[in-house]
Amino acid sequence: QVECCVNGLGERAGNAALEEVVMSLRTRADLMNVQTRVDTTQLTSVSRLVSEVTGMVVQPNKAIVGRNAFAHEAGIHQHGVLEERSTYEIMTPESVGIRESNLVLGKHSGRHALRDRLETLGYKLTDDELKSVFKDFKDLADRKKNIYDEDLHSLVGSSATHMSSYYEMVSVEFTGGSNVDPGATVILNVDGNEVRAHSGGDGPVNAALEAVKRCAGLENVTLLDYSISAITGGSDAQGRVNVRIDYDGDHFQGHSTDTDVVVASAEAFVSALNRAAWHRDNPKVSAQNTTAKREAS
Repeated sequence: QVECCVNGLGERAGNAALEEVVMSLRTRADLMNVQTRVDTTQLTSVSRLVSEVTGMVVQPNKAIVGRNAFAHEAGIHQHGVLEERSTYEIMTPESVGIRESNLVLGKHSGRHALRDRLETLGYKLTDDELKSVFKDFKDLADRKKNIYDEDLHSLVGSSATHMSSYYEMVSVEFTGGSNVDPGATVILNVDGNEVRAHSGGDGPVNAALEAVKRCAGLENVTLLDYSISAITGGSDAQGRVNVRIDYDGDHFQGHSTDTDVVVASAEAFVSALNRAAWHRDNPKVSAQNTTAKREAS
C-alpha cells in the first residue's frame, strides 16, 4: 500500500507523489511485479489541473510532470537524445501525456481546433463547458499572439473552479513608476451595483488590493500569502497569482491568471473574497465540510 497524492501534495512535508510512484512501478516492472492500471497519459493534465485548482505551483524540476522533466540543455545530452532517446529518457514524454503539436492556436482559431487540442491534452468537455472555455480563450487570444498548452491548462482549471460571484471585477486602473506615487482605481460589481474606490499603496499591486477591499467594504481582511509565477516564457506570458487571506479568523484561497500581473492580483483577491462570502452565507455547509475533513484526517 502506498499513501500518495497528485504532485505530492499533503500537510506538512506532503505525501509520496502519485505520478512518481506510478511511473517508477511502470519503468521497473522487471523488478516489481505489480500494476496500477493508471492511465499514465493523463498524468500531466491531472497534475496541471490540480495545480491550478489548489494554487500549489509545480516546481520546474519536479520529476515526471515538471516543466524541465524532458528538457535537455547539455550538448552531450542533446546529442544522445537525438541519436537514441532511451540513453537519457527511461520513459517517453508521450507516456505521461506530453505531446508535441504543430497546431498553433491564436485569435483566429475556432472551437473545433480548441476542442481538438484540449482532447489531445486529455480534457473531454461538454458543449457548455467548451463554450465557457472558448469565451475565455478568445479573450486571452486578443492579448496574446500564441496560446500554449500551459495557457490551456490554466483556462480549463479556472473554468473548473468557477463559483457564484458575490463580487465581480469590472475594471482595474493603476499608476506607478520610479517617480510616480502608486495608486489604483477599482470598480467592482457588488450585488448588482457598481462600486468605485481609489487607494494608494506601496506599489500598484498593494494599491489595487486595498482598493478592492474598499469596494467590498471589508476592512477586516488580511493578506496572508501572495505568490506569482509565469505560466509560459516570453514577455507576453500570463502571470498566475495565488493569494491566501484571513477573514474573521478563517483562511481562504484565491487565484487568477492574466497577462497583466496587477490585474491578476486584483482578480485573485476578489476570488478569495468570493470564497469567504460563500462561507459566510453557508455556515452549515462549511461546518459540515470542516467536520468531514477533520474526521478523514
